[in-house]
Amino acid sequence: MITIIFYILAAITLGTGILTVLSKNPIHSAVYMVICFFSISGHFLLLNALFLAVVNIVVYAGAIMVLILFTLMLMNLSEQNEPKKKVISRIAATASACLMGIVLLAALIKSTPIIEGYQAEGLDYQSVNVIGQVLLDEYLVPFEFAAILLITAMIGAVLISKKETKA
Repeated sequence: MITIIFYILAAITLGTGILTVLSKNPIHSAVYMVICFFSISGHFLLLNALFLAVVNIVVYAGAIMVLILFTLMLMNLSEQNEPKKKVISRIAATASACLMGIVLLAALIKSTPIIEGYQAEGLDYQSVNVIGQVLLDEYLVPFEFAAILLITAMIGAVLISKKETKA
C-alpha cells in the first residue's frame, strides 16, 4: 500500500514539476509549484518525518508561494513586454540542460551509500523540542543570519517595487 502511495506521489511531484517549468502563465506555474510542494510533504510523511512535512507546507507552500505570487502580480508581467529569445540561446539552454541531466544521472548511477547500518541511540531526532534545542544552541548565529537576510530581501523587494513619482 505504501509503495502505491509513493508512486502516486512521485507521479504528482514529477508531473507538477514539469508543468511548473513548461507553463506559459506564471500564475499557473506558481499553482503547480504549490501542488508539487504538497506532494513532497506527502513523501516526508511516508518517511515518518512529520516535522519536515509540516514545515514544508507552512514555509514553502504557504509563505514562499504567497511572496512569489505577490511579486508576479506586482511586476505585472505580460507577453507584450517580453523580448523574443534567439534560437541560439534556446539551443544553448537545451544543450546545457541535457548535459546537466547526464551528469546527474551519472552521479546517481555511480553513487553508493556510505552508511550501511544505523545504531539506535534512544534519542528522538524528530521531536520539535530536540530540533529547537539544536537550532538555538548550536546553530543560533546562522539562524539569525538567515533572519537578517530574509528581512533585507523583503525591504529590497519593497524598495524595488515602489513607484517613482515624477516631481
